[in-house]
Amino acid sequence: MTTIDWDSAAGSFDDEPDHGLLDPVVRHAWAQRLETWLPRERSEVLDLGCGTGSLALLVAGQGHRVTAVDRSPRMVEQARAKLAGTGTEVLIGDAAAPPVGKQRFDVILARHVVWLLPDPAAVLRHWFGLLRPGGRLVLVEGVWNGVGLSARQLSALLAPFTERVHHEPLSGDRDLWGKDVDDERYALVARAEPPRRHTEVVDVHLILRRGPDVLLARRAGTGYADGLLHAPSGHVEDGEDVREAVIRETAEEIGVALEPGDLRTALVMQHRGPGGSPRTGWFFEAAYDPERPPYNREPDKCSELAWFPLDALPDDMVAYCRAGLDGYRTGEHFLIHWHEDGDTVAFEPRGTRRAVPLPAGGARTGRLHHIELWVPDLAAAASGWGWLLGELGHVPYQQWAHGRSWRRGDSYVVIEQSPDLVPGGHERRRPGLNHLAFHVEDRARLDALVARAPEHGWRLLFGDRHPRAGGDGHVAAYLEDTAGYEVELVAGAAPTRPGPPAPAPHTDGWARRRD
Repeated sequence: MTTIDWDSAAGSFDDEPDHGLLDPVVRHAWAQRLETWLPRERSEVLDLGCGTGSLALLVAGQGHRVTAVDRSPRMVEQARAKLAGTGTEVLIGDAAAPPVGKQRFDVILARHVVWLLPDPAAVLRHWFGLLRPGGRLVLVEGVWNGVGLSARQLSALLAPFTERVHHEPLSGDRDLWGKDVDDERYALVARAEPPRRHTEVVDVHLILRRGPDVLLARRAGTGYADGLLHAPSGHVEDGEDVREAVIRETAEEIGVALEPGDLRTALVMQHRGPGGSPRTGWFFEAAYDPERPPYNREPDKCSELAWFPLDALPDDMVAYCRAGLDGYRTGEHFLIHWHEDGDTVAFEPRGTRRAVPLPAGGARTGRLHHIELWVPDLAAAASGWGWLLGELGHVPYQQWAHGRSWRRGDSYVVIEQSPDLVPGGHERRRPGLNHLAFHVEDRARLDALVARAPEHGWRLLFGDRHPRAGGDGHVAAYLEDTAGYEVELVAGAAPTRPGPPAPAPHTDGWARRRD
């Protein structure tokens, strides 16, 4: 056990504010905590390592029947005097093996005892055996001057016996200690229920994209994170798969009827709120359709809908949702976001980042990393390319004095006005890069992009043969920006098997290779 001579310490033990509880402020602070840790109904409480009985006196005063145990005869003597008339039984004995026979209790209370035990795992097992089914173990512990037991260590010791453990930090409440403290002090309340097979709530979230913007809803009247922004979201119901769930939630919350083909899986995140249970969240991406504009269908749960730039999200968001969107923007597909119990539900710009990216499987060798274009005018290029890449599902990724980049998945596109740029403009018909080609979902999306392209500095090439300028079996648009860079937007699915590229026109003749 410990080398401390508790009999010698008994005479001055109550001098410490949190031992004697002589200060009414300190006494009231502990009484309030005990009210939240103990059952409301009259219960049998076993106070182990009771010292001079100060906590036992508060427990008895709240209507509980207390049995107190301490191994120091002088401590027990003082405790009996302090608890006279309360009906409390005070026994001399070892907290590790209290002399209570076959008696069972609703609560076992131990303050600053577990860290002294030579085999705490064995003692905790014995203590759980002294609890009635559904009873609770209330442990107040800490780390002082480098000695003690951290909450993480004690939680690990409790894990084999129960999965219901509530962690309550105590260091920040100076009234408990009669002074400010800067070490780790906490309470763990563990319920006497055996571990069950792990289950999790599955939730779904919609990332509705309107070019570079995403739609967010401000929560109201729900009791959770009210006033904060969050993506349209909800829980998977029995019998649903995650895709069915996000389609249903989208219709219920923002009035948009999505089809399965409208959805793309963006991110999967396991997350845990402060003091909560783990959940698994699926984030789906869908494109804004002007023919199906979103609107607030649940004004009792949502005070507003608004669009926000994905690369400049607001701070007043639910923290895990913000982490999910930040991860999506940077091309992550799997995240863990695990709140500590003292964290806030709200995103904190200067707080600790809890998101942990998980790398996806598959061989990385040979996959495209990035494409870099050197441009003569960064501002003009950023405007035109930023619009087009945003419409194609790329998200702003990096920004520096001479360049910008946009990312989609594991790859990204860079435009840079490098200080090392040599004179002369881009000419795609010279050796080197001719053009970049991107998929577009379908012909309707292609036509919409072509219609808006001139507003953003792009002109349609080969207009007399559009959209078949690449050949009869190839539906595509060829756009050129003011600096002479060309992109090809290809509508529909990719070829099902490898083959030669479709024939493409030249500006001065169909039979020649397109420039």
